[in-house]
Amino acid sequence: MSERLTLHDVLREYGVPLIRLDVTAGQEETLALRERLMAIRNVSGGKEQGYLEVNCSFYIDVHDIDRYLSGELPTLSEIYAFPEDIKAHQEE
Repeated sequence: MSERLTLHDVLREYGVPLIRLDVTAGQEETLALRERLMAIRNVSGGKEQGYLEVNCSFYIDVHDIDRYLSGELPTLSEIYAFPEDIKAHQEE
């Protein structure tokens, strides 16, 4: 089970984020994701956690999905970006 950082934890550990993005989904999509993540855990005999990895590397686990579906969490996940995360890109 994962421990989700609160905004207070983020502020204390990393400072003030430039932005916060909330990740939400409909119930049907969320349940489908949960089934896939549970299948990974079941196939591995509980040795591996199923997680969704996106290029920005945030994790959503089954516990967070259950809390989201029950209404305990307002979002599936939050992504925080800090000024040092912003990179310049030049087209050639």
